[in-house]
Amino acid sequence: QVQLQESGPGLVKPSQTLSLTCTVSGGSITTNYYYWSWIRQPPGKGLEWMGAIAYSGSTYYSPSLKSRTSISRDTSKNQFTLQLSSVTPEDTAVYYCARESVLVAGMYDYWGQGTQVTVSS
Repeated sequence: QVQLQESGPGLVKPSQTLSLTCTVSGGSITTNYYYWSWIRQPPGKGLEWMGAIAYSGSTYYSPSLKSRTSISRDTSKNQFTLQLSSVTPEDTAVYYCARESVLVAGMYDYWGQGTQVTVSS
């Protein structure tokens, strides 16, 4: 059973960089063929895919967030990390990490419980 757990600060000040880590257990982030994704849901809105890091280490980003987003991984800890720079209150959301099959687009089979991040001074 794969489990994902998000961690990071719940409150970030405007203009700062948001940093979240997803710790994966029960499976390796280097196992073929999966993407490890970050997805967020602002209050009252739908889910927004932010980006992903593949089992190979390749990264992919939403065009609307690409200039502010970086996803990296630490294979020794089986973790992957999201950094979102220059945050504004519009970045307030519940942030999720999730696993997506490379072979079946859009099939997210495991999710973290989500972590609330509020951007406020």
